[in-house]
Amino acid sequence: MEQPTRIYTRSGDSGKTSLGDGTQVPKYAIRVSAYGTVDEINAILGIARLHVAGEVIPTASGEEPAEAALERIQNDLFDLGTDLARADGDAPARVDGDAPARVDGDAPARVDGDAPARVEAVHITQAQVTRLESEIDTLSALLPPLANFVLPGGRPAAAHLHHARTVARRAERLIAELNPDGSDQATSEADTLGLRYVNRLSDYLLVLARFVNDRGVADVLWLRPGARPRA
Repeated sequence: MEQPTRIYTRSGDSGKTSLGDGTQVPKYAIRVSAYGTVDEINAILGIARLHVAGEVIPTASGEEPAEAALERIQNDLFDLGTDLARADGDAPARVDGDAPARVDGDAPARVDGDAPARVEAVHITQAQVTRLESEIDTLSALLPPLANFVLPGGRPAAAHLHHARTVARRAERLIAELNPDGSDQATSEADTLGLRYVNRLSDYLLVLARFVNDRGVADVLWLRPGARPRA
């Protein structure tokens, strides 16, 4: 009888975890925090998808379901998490029991059992960054100019998108601290592209939040102290 794959490994009980190449690092390492934060974005977008079901948004090539657009980004984020889980930013992630791609809940889902010992390297690409830029431009052209800062809120979908946006900014700050050897030198190419991607993603989530807020009509604007209602 085939034994079910266990979701727990006990390998992280000592406070350390394995990166994709098998390198052992503390769970508080910046790299672990970075891809764990990317996973947070993904989870929030999963909630946002529930609130945009049935809605259609414009794209550079026409239109598509908002849910499909967010699902594509969720896939991108798994690519990014896999990228960040490699210590050298280049070697392909292992997916076997010795060096799982998933590291105790902080990284992309572990794939073991019948999976091959190694998989082809997955990377965030410039094409994914460029696509986000195109979608930002398309949505921005349909929104009224911002007269003031926008407060997170409005429709539930927009509130969740704003939440994801702020976590994307946190991921950006963490990735900015990354580099292959832990020094203050420049980051790897993979980390640089990842930084670029989450930077664009936070901008995209802002304009998408405004769009689903009835194209900006339901935006909640920040009021200067003198313009706020008196309690």
